[in-house]
Amino acid sequence: MLVRAISQRLLLLLGLAISLTSGQLSPQPEQVHLSVTNDPTQMVVTWVTQSPTNGTSVDYGTNRFDRSASGIQEKFVDGGSAKRVIYIHRAVMSGLRPGQRYVYRVGSELGWSDVFLFTATKSGSDWPARFAVYGDMGNTNGKSIPFLQKEAQSGDFDMVLHVGDFAYNMDTNNALVGDEFMRQVEPIAAYVPYMTCPGNHESAYNFSNYRRRFSMPGGDGEGSFFSFDYGPVHVISFSSEFYYYLDYGWKQAVYQFQWLEEDLQRANQNRANRPWIIAMAHRPMYCSNSDDPQHCTNADNLIRTGFPVGSKQRSRIFGSDYILGVEQLFYRYGVDLIFGAHEHSYERMWPVYNQKVCNSTTSSDNPYDNPPAPVHVITGSAGCVEGEDPFIPAGLPWSAFRSDDYGYTRMTVANATHLMLEQVSVDKGGQVIDSIVYVRNKHGSSAFNCV
Repeated sequence: MLVRAISQRLLLLLGLAISLTSGQLSPQPEQVHLSVTNDPTQMVVTWVTQSPTNGTSVDYGTNRFDRSASGIQEKFVDGGSAKRVIYIHRAVMSGLRPGQRYVYRVGSELGWSDVFLFTATKSGSDWPARFAVYGDMGNTNGKSIPFLQKEAQSGDFDMVLHVGDFAYNMDTNNALVGDEFMRQVEPIAAYVPYMTCPGNHESAYNFSNYRRRFSMPGGDGEGSFFSFDYGPVHVISFSSEFYYYLDYGWKQAVYQFQWLEEDLQRANQNRANRPWIIAMAHRPMYCSNSDDPQHCTNADNLIRTGFPVGSKQRSRIFGSDYILGVEQLFYRYGVDLIFGAHEHSYERMWPVYNQKVCNSTTSSDNPYDNPPAPVHVITGSAGCVEGEDPFIPAGLPWSAFRSDDYGYTRMTVANATHLMLEQVSVDKGGQVIDSIVYVRNKHGSSAFNCV
């Protein structure tokens, strides 16, 4: 693994040296990837060129390229020593028929991409939504990439949720590693929407590579926090990193928390149409890995509890010893499922709140049949240069199933009441090593009673 990593670094440095000295950078589109908006008649496409172009266009149609849309071109200067420049292009395909398959290509008079396919988002909410969910996937040792490429192009899932940590790292070697990663996931992300959240490995230069390379809907406008509706699901993506990189400012954590509460209020008013609320952030609230005392065995895990206010006087002012804790907020608004990563492993928790396990009281056979608490899942084993993370041998009270196999999670939200999760083991050739059926006949804050 070390030899491969060194070889990759040398090749990237050689490529950078050639590009910087030759001055011959390509206007050819690369790194093509899709993302949704909250309008099913739209799809955003983002791509990169290594030199500026005389236009930014996407051609698309059901059988031929009978529509075209112009977009915008943005010059991005990486923060590394070379101050390397790439050009990021964005365009919106609009007027789509929900559920219709389209062909498309992107580019300009200076060069066009390959032809790709995608299916426009279906309208309404009464249809099963299929997701691939994972985090912590890099260029080197990206074990899950070929499996995901094949499934995306076979139509086995509708969307990717990438729960932070890309490339390892996007900024490495003056962002050449970021370029290579986006080329590697193009056979996934050019076919299905690739929805994201930031992780700690995106932190360089104030998360600039992450914030510029992806095009997420709404929220803060830079992909740190946002939400969207998809089938019977309201999906929330937020940044756990705001709680840890305070040198970039603490106000962003406050703004995000305010936005989360407002978004959850709106989502709860719409639960008749989008009954499931599913959230994702990179760092977990619950885990049982032996090499992460900051999160797994820390009763004051910042994502879960928030920041300590520091004095009795402040406690009286805020009405609590902590502020900005996400777990209590999610419990209050009935968030059904929370995905995390960061740990290079897979772990499914029992339903849990405030470190108390609260399995179903209505079924002795299925702990996830209308449980009185949210469900947490860690899916950080897609594969990266850092390898896998070990577990505390006996686990922790909320540990239901654990595996350090490389792999990824499949999620199918079948309807308003049933959701299925499967964990795919790449080590075992694509075998499903864990699965549950999560049943919830009633959604919302009144569904939880974990006391």
